[in-house]
Amino acid sequence: MGQGSALSPILLALYIMPLLHLFECRAQALNLDTSTLSYVDDGLLVSQERMYNKTLLELTSSYSIVSDLMASFGLVMEHNKSEIFHSSRAHNDFNPELDLLAIGAPILKPKTYWRYLGFYFNRQLSFKKHVRFYFTKALTTVKAMDMLGNSTQGLLPLQKQLLYRFCVVPIPTYGF
Repeated sequence: MGQGSALSPILLALYIMPLLHLFECRAQALNLDTSTLSYVDDGLLVSQERMYNKTLLELTSSYSIVSDLMASFGLVMEHNKSEIFHSSRAHNDFNPELDLLAIGAPILKPKTYWRYLGFYFNRQLSFKKHVRFYFTKALTTVKAMDMLGNSTQGLLPLQKQLLYRFCVVPIPTYGF
């Protein structure tokens, strides 16, 4: 089945649901407080605790379970595409790595921001990174429009207005 096929997400969901169910059963058996989110082929392990040392242990165990399940299903987990992100209200720079060498995966270095389904979050889970990203994108689009003409030649003011309304206005409103 091709990646762009309309059936691809449906077949993937049918194929991956038993894997997610088995993960939930094994995580409950080990008393892991880890949950999963999945959107097509983008999976997410979530562990919420007050201390990093507990979340790191839970995420390591959960990652190992998912990796083993995927191998038993005949799927390949691309460890180099795995990411880690810590959210915290703390104002310090402590952002620990997740050591997965024991299960044959690399050490994961935490990202400074998290991108999920087109939204950007910083470690305090605010939208500052998201707003900055789309504001910069809109501003560079406006700067690029300057090359299309000036007040004496090039695009007419009405054409510039239409270009702005159809090319720039949707950018900052995309994520909201």
